[in-house]
Amino acid sequence: MIWRGLSVSELKPKGGKPLNAWVRALANTASLTGGRSPIFPELLEQLADRFDKKPALISELGTLSYRDLVELSNRYSHWALANNVQPGDAVCLYMPNCPEYVAIWVGITRIGGAVALINTNLTGEALVHSINITSPKHLIVDTALASAVSDILPQLPSELRCWVRGSTAPARFSDNELDIWRYPGKKLRHTERPSVSITDRALYIYTSGTTGLPKAANVSHFRILEWSYWFAGMMNVSEDDRMYDCIPMYHSTGGVVAIGAMLINGGSVVIRPTFSASRFWDDIVATDCTVFQYIGELCRYLVNQPVSPIETQHRLRLCCGNGMRRDVWEIFQKRFRIPQILEFYASTEGNVSLYNCEGRPGAIGRIPAFLAHRFRIGVIKCDDSGEPLRTPTGACIPCQVDEVGEAIGQITTGSGSEMTRFDGYSDQRASDAKLLRNVFAEGDLWFRTGDLMRRDAAGFFYFVDRLGDTFRWKGENVSTTQVEEVVGTCPGVSHAVVYGVSIPQAEGRAGMAAITVEPGFRLTRLWEHLTNSLPEYACPRFIRICKELENTGTFKTVKISLRNQGYDPTKTNDAIYVDDRQSRNFVRLDDALYAAIGRGVIRF
Repeated sequence: MIWRGLSVSELKPKGGKPLNAWVRALANTASLTGGRSPIFPELLEQLADRFDKKPALISELGTLSYRDLVELSNRYSHWALANNVQPGDAVCLYMPNCPEYVAIWVGITRIGGAVALINTNLTGEALVHSINITSPKHLIVDTALASAVSDILPQLPSELRCWVRGSTAPARFSDNELDIWRYPGKKLRHTERPSVSITDRALYIYTSGTTGLPKAANVSHFRILEWSYWFAGMMNVSEDDRMYDCIPMYHSTGGVVAIGAMLINGGSVVIRPTFSASRFWDDIVATDCTVFQYIGELCRYLVNQPVSPIETQHRLRLCCGNGMRRDVWEIFQKRFRIPQILEFYASTEGNVSLYNCEGRPGAIGRIPAFLAHRFRIGVIKCDDSGEPLRTPTGACIPCQVDEVGEAIGQITTGSGSEMTRFDGYSDQRASDAKLLRNVFAEGDLWFRTGDLMRRDAAGFFYFVDRLGDTFRWKGENVSTTQVEEVVGTCPGVSHAVVYGVSIPQAEGRAGMAAITVEPGFRLTRLWEHLTNSLPEYACPRFIRICKELENTGTFKTVKISLRNQGYDPTKTNDAIYVDDRQSRNFVRLDDALYAAIGRGVIRF
């Protein structure tokens, strides 16, 4: 078998598990180049013939076998055809995690429709925006979420048909109750199936919207197959595996990677509607899961839980995910006795993927030397505004070892370039903003990740911050991610988010931390902790104590409203405190102090 000029047999290691993972992933995806593969819904039909009544998707609401999943997806294919869904037409899906979620997008994409996976936390303007940017023909909404759609109906196109999935449809949707059992579960005849290529769009998956309204990323049938086969190889999935999936299914990790990687090798997926730190280990043990798909914040929640005897009685062999910080990693792995952690870096729309097969704490991954010519990833210098720095000849400037810059990935075209292409968003202007031209050579094209990283001498990459989250204060660049790690380790702090705020008559932005706290938290201890752990310029000057912090469905904190409110005490009911160096503490910010800062009487 040949993959991009390399023989897989030549890559087989004499030992060494990290290289084994890469070889499996390469071998799995070798057949995808040149479009020589059935699309995922067709592949699922083949899997049903092989695994038949074996559980595919398991939930507290019920279990779908491989055969059940295909038959239910067939009903949605027939529904889509009956309701004139043409190849390329968008159908929005707005419902919580459940096995039927997979059946819906599989059935609709089988006949060429593109399913937009809507964030179930969205309401109002953000929900209107997310629906309208894909110009959908239909919207399928769960009955539990129907009221959110009912509230915005006047802002949606009049020709959009809204279908309610559930036993009781609200009055305004009574004419469009989704009775899927009217449609046959039999396989579509060949004459009923439009021709669908693996390069066609299958899904719209949205960016998290931490700093603005979400963008709808185009996801092709190829990407679904690539993610499924690649992660099946990286995780060494077998028929005996069970994946614990509590990540929202509107997210690429929870809704595609966790599902596809298990199913293509005959594994099963335990689907939960939400994550629960208190019941997590009981559930893991009861469902006999062997793999857990994580987001870093989930692991932090778990290490903050009281010790329980059952937390080490599991059969987990691997945890796979992204965003696990080093300070959490080592505690998590040792305390819960996790044999392997597979950290990776990727974005739904991007072409930059990194995998930490070696289990190096804190690293997001690397590219092996034998693949560096194919997956070209660079780290380039940027100015304070986030724009790339260039030489007098116009070329971008690569960062040196351990120097922080923006990570970029080269976009290629032509035969065999499917893994490095950029499919963009539904909005062409948003797509163009992610492109960087003439980077190292005239005419070359690269994808901008928007993430600041550093690369060490061994080739491992480390996430530093989002471009734009880093701010400058006292002539120094401050990484919000690094400060968040320090704030979060202070006793009594349960969650922290850091951002920069503008202060009149001061250059740059001062640090501000919004935190949630536990009983017994003391501001004096926080002041001492920050002063002892951070350089003076990186210490937050303002502290906001919140009852809760707003998160996206993937546990990323929404910073935009916090930044906009700044340290103005009139814009929130939360208590805000300001650094007082004389008292070596934070003091409550009142109207008089706020006014004094505005006049420049108080300087930092």
